[in-house]
Amino acid sequence: MTTVGIDAVEIWTGNLKLDLPGTFAPEKGEDPEKYTKGLGLNASSFPDSYEDIVTMGANAAYRLMERKGLEPDDIGRIDVATESAFDNSKPVSTYVAGCLEQVYGDDFHHANKGERKFACIAGTQSLDDAYNWIRAGRNRGRGALVIATDTALYARGDAGEATQGAGAVAMYIAEDPDLVELSAEQGYGSADETDFLKPNQQFPSVDGKRSVQVYLARMREALEDYESVAGDVHPDDVAFAPFHTPFPGMVRKAAMLAYRHITRDTAIEDELAEEIGRQPRAEAFGVSGPRPDARGTSSHADDEAFRDAVREYMDALKETDRYQEWYAETIDPTLTISREVGNWYTGSVHIARISAMKHALENGRDLTGETLLVGSYGSGAQAEIHAETVRDTWAEEIDALNVDGQLEARYDLSWEDYEKVHDAHNHEMDVDVEEFTTPSKEFVFDGWGRMGERKYRYVE
Repeated sequence: MTTVGIDAVEIWTGNLKLDLPGTFAPEKGEDPEKYTKGLGLNASSFPDSYEDIVTMGANAAYRLMERKGLEPDDIGRIDVATESAFDNSKPVSTYVAGCLEQVYGDDFHHANKGERKFACIAGTQSLDDAYNWIRAGRNRGRGALVIATDTALYARGDAGEATQGAGAVAMYIAEDPDLVELSAEQGYGSADETDFLKPNQQFPSVDGKRSVQVYLARMREALEDYESVAGDVHPDDVAFAPFHTPFPGMVRKAAMLAYRHITRDTAIEDELAEEIGRQPRAEAFGVSGPRPDARGTSSHADDEAFRDAVREYMDALKETDRYQEWYAETIDPTLTISREVGNWYTGSVHIARISAMKHALENGRDLTGETLLVGSYGSGAQAEIHAETVRDTWAEEIDALNVDGQLEARYDLSWEDYEKVHDAHNHEMDVDVEEFTTPSKEFVFDGWGRMGERKYRYVE
């Protein structure tokens, strides 16, 4: 069977940077460690006044196509995943194609184009669409261009303001890929939730506490569902576990729950039992169901006792050397880029993948044949777990990226600068802000057309 997966990947970060401990925290009168240690963030990326989801997506895609020597005829579909779209009819993919046609001597008239929306999981859903399209034999030998692009802004003063970010990830999905092969097996956890939403509004309405609970619950369901078709996951079988990363602090919570789950009834649990005891079992507390939130006939007191026992076990597990070593090796490397750019919504889990593989390359680790267990999530809510097998040409692909160069080149915003550029990207405000950086070899926003459409041009 021909393998299908991610052949190449590129990112484009917003050209501006907000220093959280150095600029944001003092203005808010907060301890910088609230952001660096609590949220796990050092900085956020922002779009300059000439940047938006189209320019960032087109720039990432153009960089990918040029590096891989791709022409428009090589691409049979363009899918854009975003929750920052500005048109309820015309998809962002058509704008991106229009940008790319300015620099190529051919067009994308033959390519199927669409836009995916399911909060932050839409990027992974677009990967699934491309995978299925190729597997079905409908691609005519062509690959798919999948772009996750978002400007994750919150209203000024909102609790989520520190987690903002902006950028794009472009991926080329093809047969016999150079980076990773996608698994046919997937697991899902999905429910009708109102943890985070934007009902015809730019800035989100968020129930922060509920959002964390829903994220963890759906991720657990997706892992259980994945194991039902792929078999039990063991910690030793996974090189890295990239999670959707709204901020690294949330991934710390997800990692704890995942580790407890995948070590249950294993030799690892037996070894840990000598130090912290065995994991609490629901049946031992008279709780009908394997999970603390299971619905059944047990009493409220039984449920609470079980929850307390689980919390006590988790607190002890977190302090063990065995868990800390696993976290340091399997999870922490996935968070390096996110710490410097903030939340990219649909691109966040795909940043985590790049971050992990970049870490391996820089530390001389050969990932060929190893497994990545990828956990995607979107509010509203749905999680997906799937596996990816690293290909033997992965190092060349990751080495070709210029992530560090992009991060270092960002303009460092003052607080006054930040307020101006935030207002410039607020759809309800008519604010004209001078650009902070000089565009070069990139697509830029170029004003409005006769029907209110956005226009773009390429700057040499």
